[in-house]
Amino acid sequence: MVQPYKHEPFTDFTIEENKQAFEEALKKVEKELGQHHDLLINGERVRTDATITSTNPANTKQVVGTVSKANSELAEQAIQAASDAFDGWRKWSARARSEMLFRAAHIIRRRKHEFSAYLVYEVGKPWKEADADTAEAIDFLEYYGRQMIELSEGKEINSRPGEQNRYVYTSTGVAVVIPPWNLAFAIMAGTAVAPLVTGSTVVMKPASNSPVIAAKFIEVLEEAGLPKGALNFVPGSGGEVGDYLVDHPKTALISFTGSRDVGTRILQRASVVQPGQKHIKQVIAEMGGKDTVVVDKQSNLETAADAIIVSAFGFSGQKCSSGSRVVAHEDIYDELLEMVKERTEKLTVGNASEENVYMGPVVDQGAYDKIMKYVEVGKEEGRLITGGKGDDSKGYFVEPTVFADLAPDSRMQQEEIFGPVVCFTKAKDFDEAIEIANNTEYGLTGAVISDNRQHLEKAKQDFHVGNLYFNRSCTGAIVGYQPFGGFKMSGTDSKAGGPDYLALHMQAKTISETF
Repeated sequence: MVQPYKHEPFTDFTIEENKQAFEEALKKVEKELGQHHDLLINGERVRTDATITSTNPANTKQVVGTVSKANSELAEQAIQAASDAFDGWRKWSARARSEMLFRAAHIIRRRKHEFSAYLVYEVGKPWKEADADTAEAIDFLEYYGRQMIELSEGKEINSRPGEQNRYVYTSTGVAVVIPPWNLAFAIMAGTAVAPLVTGSTVVMKPASNSPVIAAKFIEVLEEAGLPKGALNFVPGSGGEVGDYLVDHPKTALISFTGSRDVGTRILQRASVVQPGQKHIKQVIAEMGGKDTVVVDKQSNLETAADAIIVSAFGFSGQKCSSGSRVVAHEDIYDELLEMVKERTEKLTVGNASEENVYMGPVVDQGAYDKIMKYVEVGKEEGRLITGGKGDDSKGYFVEPTVFADLAPDSRMQQEEIFGPVVCFTKAKDFDEAIEIANNTEYGLTGAVISDNRQHLEKAKQDFHVGNLYFNRSCTGAIVGYQPFGGFKMSGTDSKAGGPDYLALHMQAKTISETF
């Protein structure tokens, strides 16, 4: 029996000792910036002439690091290495595989601020956001390790007199993992170790915006005892390396987190049976959201305003769970809007390496340009309340922005902006508010702020999202506490950090013996 796990605590930066420790980590990592990181294929480091350069989005002249860039030939080598290693790795005991995750978690915990500092520099995460990202990575390692030990016992099924029946889970094969840049450590680590701990071997193509933190995690796994070929690290372009890995006949499982367009494309490509392929590929996909905070007439408006700020502007709105829509009852609409405006204008925006910066930069030039174009759309479709300005002269900074009076079917209320922009829409009653909340193609997260129990009960049934929160923000799911994944075009609702997640990476097998 494994001990239950309580999630990794967040660091309290109001304590001077913690503040100083984080500042020391930032200084230490800053001295390490600019280093080169190689591919890992079949346990060997591979250096290429082509590289990916990662820069600090708050200071684009600062190079965080360079990473060797794979091509289709190296992707083929990685797939073959994973395939060759599979038979040996799957025969490790579940406990031995899990203990490797526990060792990795211990290494990260010991160097927690160091990894958070890399997140500050590479993707512009403010201190608290970076700390939470690293804590979640530790949580995934600890939680999935414990889940695998339990899962190795199989599930209880019935047997009749004269027979014995067992229901067990077996390893799947080669898993291709394509993580995102926004939770650059947590989701990358979680999606990599989930198939790994189940006995599958992994080929990981990290996001091109965050390859350095991924390379640092590979070093941790090696230190924790990663065997040769069990996990192969191949940064590269989606069009060349990503497509090659998805299409490969030896790929058994694909785990993807990213945009709807890329996710549906992967699902389509994975459905094609390639020459020599002897199995149907499994796909786990988390593909974004257009998430709504519903504010009822009967509600605590202080709670509502705080929830909206955290949901909309945490990590500059660059979470798939970010609350980019507010649907508020017409009776409290104007008062709530003014409260959110006041709070928004007090938020600090700047270089995430500085203490007490609430919002850092957005991740790159493409994100900046996209968000600023949506700001112009917002001015046409609604009323700009505050924000709306950007500055990309040194980094990619966008002011926290609030729009009001958007039509429910407007582009601003339908399309995923993925930036610090929140849009308000008015509803005449709670039924209409839920109807508007459901009117996008996404169904990832949502929040309801209400003191009306009947309305909360209605929302449980009618608000069609995978993660529904009452009287709090719609972001911040914790591993093992709020399993995460969504409905509709938000993905396969695979519930990362939940009790069913690892089983999705495995194949169930019934064994029946007659005596």
